[in-house]
Amino acid sequence: MEKPEDVSAMLRLHAAGWGAKRIARELGCARNTVRRYLREGGWAAYGGGGRAKLLDEHAAWLSRAFEQHGGNAEVVRQELERVHGVRVSLRTVERAVRQRRRELRAAAVATVRFETPPGKQLQADFGEVGVTIGGVRTRVHLCVLTLGFSRRLFVRAYRHERQGNWLDAMEESFRHFGGVPEEVLVDNARALVSVHDVASGEVVFAERFWQFATYWGFKPRACAPYRARTKGKDERGVGYVKRNAIAGREFASWEELEAWLSRWMREIADERVHGTTGEKPSVRFDRHETAKLRSLKGRPPFQAEREFERTVQNDAFIEIDTNWYSVPWRLISTIVSVRVRDREIAVSHAGAVVARHTRVDGRRQRVVDPTHFEGLARSPAAPDQRTASPTEPAEFERSLDVYESAAAEVAA
Repeated sequence: MEKPEDVSAMLRLHAAGWGAKRIARELGCARNTVRRYLREGGWAAYGGGGRAKLLDEHAAWLSRAFEQHGGNAEVVRQELERVHGVRVSLRTVERAVRQRRRELRAAAVATVRFETPPGKQLQADFGEVGVTIGGVRTRVHLCVLTLGFSRRLFVRAYRHERQGNWLDAMEESFRHFGGVPEEVLVDNARALVSVHDVASGEVVFAERFWQFATYWGFKPRACAPYRARTKGKDERGVGYVKRNAIAGREFASWEELEAWLSRWMREIADERVHGTTGEKPSVRFDRHETAKLRSLKGRPPFQAEREFERTVQNDAFIEIDTNWYSVPWRLISTIVSVRVRDREIAVSHAGAVVARHTRVDGRRQRVVDPTHFEGLARSPAAPDQRTASPTEPAEFERSLDVYESAAAEVAA
C-alpha cells in the first residue's frame, strides 16, 4: 500500500502527461498499483478487495445471521449464498464479521457485579474434585453455599450429587448461619430444576425442592441456562474451596475430611480478608447480616419425618431412596407402612412395627436383618452381616419352592 504523498505524486505526474509505466519506474512501484490509484482518483485505505465491498451492503444481515448461528461463519457463508445468491470464501465472511465476533466474545465473558443487601441471597453450587482418602483416589462432591453480602461460606462433602444432599446441605447451612435468607440462587441442576425455558424464561422447580423452599420460607431462583457466572460468588467459592481447603491434602478417612472442612470454615474461610469486600466474612456477617436472616423458629429438619407405603417384594425387601431394606419374609406381597425419621426407618404392618433400620446413604445398598429370614431354608446373609457392600449386593440362592410356600402361607 502506497503512502498518501506517493499517490499525490502519481496524480501530478499523470497530469503532466506521464504514463503509468514511467510513473511506476520513477516511484519504484508496480505498474498496476499506479493504474489502480489513477483509476480511483486518489489515496484510500485498503479495503481488502472487491469481495469485502460486495458484503458491505449485507452488513446488517451478516450481523444478525452470525449471532443467530452461534458465531459459525461457515454456516453464515452457506446462508449468504442461499438467501442472497452471494458466493464468497469462508475467509471473506470471517473478515466481514470479525468485529461482531469480538463483540459476542466480550458479551459472553462480561460480568456485571451485582451486590445483594444483607440477608438477601444465598448461592448454592456443587463442585467435583479428586481427593486421596485412606490411600485411595476418591471422587468427592463438594456442596458450597455462599452468603451474597458477607461472603461467609458453608461447605459439605458428599459421595454423590443428589437432591437429598442438596437439601441436607442447604438445611445445615441455615443452622450454621443461624437463619434463612430471602432467596436461594441455584444453577439448573436436574435435581432442583425440572424446566427452564431459555426463550420464555419459564422456570419449573422440582416438586420436593419447591416444598423445601416453602417449608423454610425462602424464594428459589435459578440462574440463566449456560450463564452460571450470574451465580459468580459461589462459582468462585467452589474454586476457593478446591484450591485452599482440598488441594494437595490427603485424609485417612471420610470422617477426617469432614472434620477438616469444619475446621477450615471456622479458622480460615471466615477469618480471611475477602478480596472484594476488604473485610473478614465473619466480621461483615456479625456486623450487618446476622440480624437480617429470618429466624429458624425452632423448626425440625424438613426431611426429619416422612410416611409412605411400600409393597414387600418377593425377596422380602422394600425400596427406599434407591436402597433396599429387609422385612420379615412372611410379609411378601403385603403392603406395609414406612416412616423415615432422621436416620431411622420404621416399617409397620397392621399397626405394629415389624422392622427397624438405620438409613444408609449411597445407592443400591441392601440392609439386611437376618432375623427377618428365620424359618427359611437359606438366609440371604450371615447372622452378623446387617449391611451388604454396595458393590457386592446380597444374592438370594434359594429354591422357588420357598417363595411358593411363603406366598401360600401369606394367602392363608
